Amino acid sequence: MSRRLVFAVVLVSFTAACGSDNATVTTPSSGSPNGPSISIVTGAAGLTTTAYSPNPQTITRGSSVTFVNNDSTSHTATSSGVFDTGVIAPGGRVAVTLQNAGSITYKCTIHPNMTGTITVQ
Repeated sequence: MSRRLVFAVVLVSFTAACGSDNATVTTPSSGSPNGPSISIVTGAAGLTTTAYSPNPQTITRGSSVTFVNNDSTSHTATSSGVFDTGVIAPGGRVAVTLQNAGSITYKCTIHPNMTGTITVQ
C-alpha cells in the first residue's frame, strides 16, 4: 500500500473520530461548504479573543463555519466534547458543521490564550 493511501486512510479516520453528534469536521479544498469563515489572524499566538475573526460568530443550525489559518504558525480550533479541527497549518482550512443550537466556546490547544465563541441558532 502506498504511503499516500495509508496517510489518507489515517487522516479520514482521525477526522471522523474528532466530531461528535453535534459536529462534523471536514477539510474543504476552498471556500466554506455552507456558511461563513473564521480567520485565524496574523500573530494570533500572542492574542486572546481577537485571534479568531470575527469573534463571536453566529451561524444557523446545520450549517458550517470554515476556520482559515491566515497566520504563519499552526493552530487549532477545539471545543471540548464538541469539535476539534486538529492542527491547521498556515494557509489551511477546516470546516465544522454544527447541528445543535447553543453557545460554543473554543480555543487553540497549541496557544490556549486564543479563544472564541460560536452561537448556533
